This record gives sequence, structure tokens and C-alpha cells, in this order.
Amino acid sequence: MSKKEKLNPGLDEEVLTESIEKHQIILYNDDVNTFQHVIETLVKVCKHTYQQAEQCAYIVHFSGKCVVKTGALEKLIPICTTLLESGLSAEIY
Repeated sequence: MSKKEKLNPGLDEEVLTESIEKHQIILYNDDVNTFQHVIETLVKVCKHTYQQAEQCAYIVHFSGKCVVKTGALEKLIPICTTLLESGLSAEIY
């Protein structure tokens, strides 16, 4: 490919940077919290719709874990901290 064919030379670098900065909050199953508490917490903290939160709660219940939020690390840290303070079991990966 010649230099003329490369329309956006900064695009490759931008895409690589975005993929490196993506992290995930993983919510884990526990025997302590009710479905309602998990759902309400996900709606409040992660800004899920009720339906999204309910689906995550079922995935966590049956699979043991679920990705509940993705994004840049600096944005996920306070969200994960709030989930932990609410009694949920979560970590950033």
C-alpha cells in the first residue's frame, strides 16, 4: 500500500490505544446478596437498565461471574469500589 492509499495514518495508533485501555468489571456470585440487591446496585452504580441488571444477576447466578462494565481503568475504579462497598464481590480485569 502506498502512502497515498493510507487515508487516515493515525487511525491504527488510535485503535491500538483504545483496545489497550479497555478493562472490565467482573461481578462474582455469592451466597449473601439477594437478586433484588444486585439488580438495584447495578442500576444505581453501573447505570444499567433494570432489564440489563436483571440479566447480569441471572448470568452471575448460573455462571458464577459476569462482566458488568467495560472502559478505561480510571473510570472503572470508582465504580468497582462502590460495588464492593455495597457488599458485592467484584474486581477489575
